[in-house]
Order: sequence, then structure tokens, then C-alpha cells
Amino acid sequence: MVGRRIFQKGHASISTYSSVAGAAPRRLALVLTGLAASGVVLFLFTSCFGRASSLTESSLDAMVSASAASNPVSSAASMAMKTVLPELEDGTTSSGLVHRSLSSNALQQSLPLLGQAEARLIHIYQLISQAERQEALKEAESLVSDYPNFHLANLVLGDLLSVYTRPIRQLGDVPDTKAIAATEQLEALREQSRRRLIALTERPPENSVPSQFLGLSTQSRHAIAVDASRSRLYLFENTQGDQKAAASHMKLVGDYYISVGQSGVEKTSEGDLRTPIGVYYITSSLDAAKLPDLYGSGALPINYPNALDLQRGKTGSGIWLHGSPSEQFARSPQASEGCVVLSNQDLETLLGKVKIRTTPVVIATELHWVTPEALTAERDKFEKTLEAWRTLKSQGKLDQLKTFYSSRFDNQGQKLAEWWPRIEGEVRTLGSRDLELKDLSVLNWRDKDDTMVVTFGEVPAGKIQGVTKRQYWMLEGKEWKIFNEGTV
Repeated sequence: MVGRRIFQKGHASISTYSSVAGAAPRRLALVLTGLAASGVVLFLFTSCFGRASSLTESSLDAMVSASAASNPVSSAASMAMKTVLPELEDGTTSSGLVHRSLSSNALQQSLPLLGQAEARLIHIYQLISQAERQEALKEAESLVSDYPNFHLANLVLGDLLSVYTRPIRQLGDVPDTKAIAATEQLEALREQSRRRLIALTERPPENSVPSQFLGLSTQSRHAIAVDASRSRLYLFENTQGDQKAAASHMKLVGDYYISVGQSGVEKTSEGDLRTPIGVYYITSSLDAAKLPDLYGSGALPINYPNALDLQRGKTGSGIWLHGSPSEQFARSPQASEGCVVLSNQDLETLLGKVKIRTTPVVIATELHWVTPEALTAERDKFEKTLEAWRTLKSQGKLDQLKTFYSSRFDNQGQKLAEWWPRIEGEVRTLGSRDLELKDLSVLNWRDKDDTMVVTFGEVPAGKIQGVTKRQYWMLEGKEWKIFNEGTV
């Protein structure tokens, strides 16, 4: 079945990979290095590191002057570099991220969260900012030697080599004939670098979490959140030791660059080249040995379309988190047909940590970061509704229980009238025993509707285990209603 699935028309990455006949990774790397020009590194660095609050106009002038002292840099290029700097801001972004200077101390806090290759690349940028170009060149050569298919690293190496040979005419100073031939590739690499750097200058506050994670049970040892606007995947470890669902025990342990669909996010239909947004779960793990080279180190499929997607008439399938082909270390920010694509190195980290069926994956256009305490009131309020549902089911009060279900209820084509006999049967089986909800996880998705994705173990009193259920609740007016439920 796997073989059939990976070649189906609707799979989310199948046509994004193209190889040049006879071109090995090293050859492609040399081509990219040859395209590099002296303005690119300074462009990448100043346009992104300039977001740090400590990088003022005077410090930029000093940086440009230091560069000019050892290499002729035109005044026009100096002015051009200033124009690409965004407005410097203090405090936090609208999404709750904190602006952080890339000083040595701040950088050291972030580097352990990154993939090894990305951490080394960022260190090279830091060396450039400190005018330590010889050391930067040495580190870049080492990085390219270890990862010859890391195209961005090759571009940076080319910049460091060419900066000694001629003055900068303009930002991205590639010879005209080569620039025309490789405009798209150069722009994609610049955007990739920009996003990698912004991810370090706009950081999640310590101990903060994405607003979707109201609470995770101990069964979910890890959780994943994807911010498509920043091309980042965040990996959390759930460190809580009790069964109480809470977000306060989520620890950020990984922060990785990713690529999404060619047309962006908000997938609605088969073949639209978009990555879906919503709350999902990993459903399986696919062995790289049984997959084409396109998927790199393996794949982690998710349950798109979920119940909310189906309620809204969305179509498509085959959305995976997967690795990169052998000729590419990483893809440009929007390069797949809908999958979330990581470097093989980063995917291997995920493969070694996450578990199928219990690992949630939140994919958002932009994540919003909050303190766990800010979610307490919302979680407690919803859990009161869930407790009322549990009590009525335990007591067998079917008429009142039915009021908790939406008229739009649908489970794989079964409407509420067709589903209700199943609930009646569960109540009869339960008898006079109380119903316990264990290992509760609550995730919130808010767009035009307010939705809760709730997973729990439904266990009759006196029993050690029961069935794992997942419910989708939607706020209709001022009342929460179940529009889908089923076993996991």
C-alpha cells in the first residue's frame, strides 16, 4: 500500500524534485559557489541581523567601514544595505515573540535548539558580523565539506571567497549573465537565509507555548508546532508527571527550518500546492528504505483531512512531514506540493522522539506565543463542559446528553441520527458504573470558528483501561457542541 500511495497524483511532494542528469551534489555545489558574489553575504547579514535591537545605524556604519577597510566597497552599496534594514523595534511582536540581539550570550541560548548544520551556518554569520572573515571562511569551507549539498552554505562560501577580489557594485553582485540565469535560485536562497536569521532575532519567550496547546496528557511525550510564516518547526517535550492536562510542562527542545507548499498554506483542495493548517496527529512512520530518494530519511504522515477539514469540504491527502532528497540539504521556504519538509538531519531527530497517534502537530500560518498561565482560564472553562458531558453519560441521561451534540455532527458520513444508537449501546454497556476520562489532551484551533480537539481514555470505573477517543467540539453561539467523535 505504501508503494501505491507515494506515487499517487495527489501526494504532496511528488513533482517538486527535479535532478540534472549526471549532476552530483558536489558538482551542483560548485555551480552555486561560482554564482556567489561579494554583496550577498552582507545583504543576508545586514537585512536580518539588523532586526536585533542592538544593531543601530552607527553600528551598521562601523560594520560597513570595517569591510571597506580591507576590501573596496562602494558608497552606493553601503547606502543600499541600509535601505534593506527593517524598522528596529523593542519589546515583542504581535505574535508574542521577543526581539533579541544576536550577541554571543543570546546566540548561545538558541544554538542548542537548532540542527547542527544550521547552527554552524549561523555561527559563520556571527563571525562575519565581527569582521572575522578569515575564521568565517575557514568555518564555511568546513561546513561545505561536511554538507556539500547545503546550497546556502555554498553561496556563503562563494561570497567569502569573492569579497577579496573586487568591490561591491550592488547587493547580490553576481555577474550579469549568471544572475539572469539563476535569479530564481538566488532569490530563494536569500529568502531562506532571511528566514533562518529572523528565527533567531525573534524568539519565543522563555517557557512560553503556542496558544493552541491548552493541555497535553502524559501519553503525548512530544508535540510539534509549525509556523509557516517563519519556516520553522518547533519540537516540544512534555515533562509533566501527572495526568492533569496542562501546557506549563511543555519544554522547547528543537527549532528547525522547514519548507511548505509552493502556493503557501491553507490547503482546501487536491492539487492546490498548499500545506494544510490546523491541529493534526502523526498517524504512522514510513521507512526511508521503502521510499523514493525524494523523501530523504523517512516520512511521518499526519491525519489530513481531519474532522474539521471534512466538515468544511476540504479535499486532498498524503500530507507528510518528511526529509529532503540527497542532492538537497534543504529546500526553499515554499517548495513542496503541500508536505512539511525538513533536512534529513532534523527529520532524523523527530523520528527518534515522536510517537505515532499520540504526537500532535499544529500547523499555523503564524503561531501566537503565550504563557501557560494565560491558557488556564480557557482550559478550565472548557473542562467544565467536558465534565458535564461525562457526568450525563455516566448517569445514562441520554436526552440531556444529546444536547451536547451538534446538528452538524458527522463521522465518516454518519449523521447524528445514525451515530446515536452507538452511544446508546455504550451507555447500556457502562451500566451503573461511573465513567472516567484519563490522559486528557485539549488543543484549541481558532479561525472563523472556535474548535477544541480533545483526546482522552474513556475508562469505566473499576477497569484498568478502556478506549481512546477523540472529539471535535465547536463553539456554536455560547455553547460547545460535539460535531465529530470516534476511537483513535
